[in-house]
Amino acid sequence: MQIGEAASASGVSVRSLRYYEDEGLIVPGRCSNGYRDYCQSTIDRVHAIRSLLEYGLPVRLVKAALPHLTDGPEADPDPLFLHEVESYRDRSPLASPRSPPSSRRSTSSCARPAGDHGLTLTPV
Repeated sequence: MQIGEAASASGVSVRSLRYYEDEGLIVPGRCSNGYRDYCQSTIDRVHAIRSLLEYGLPVRLVKAALPHLTDGPEADPDPLFLHEVESYRDRSPLASPRSPPSSRRSTSSCARPAGDHGLTLTPV
């Protein structure tokens, strides 16, 4: 499938797919006309990338983690790598066991009622 179809299938933008390719996270094939060609395994990899990024891992750790996700259980990751991933996991608001994701929205002390955009109109 071409890049637009892959973006729709994976739920990310075309720009994100190109960025993942530039960073070496995915390697789509190429058609004879030079267009990128995405297979289902690449779409699955994009889903894994998005999940890791949503949990707050930086791209460099996502890149290091991907082989461990695809090599199976016999691939033992480096203990230092695991420690660094765990430290990011522990800092992530998504990893908090205290509240479900829908209740983790920012509640600032300066929150305004719906429809109030903080604009004050003064007569001229």
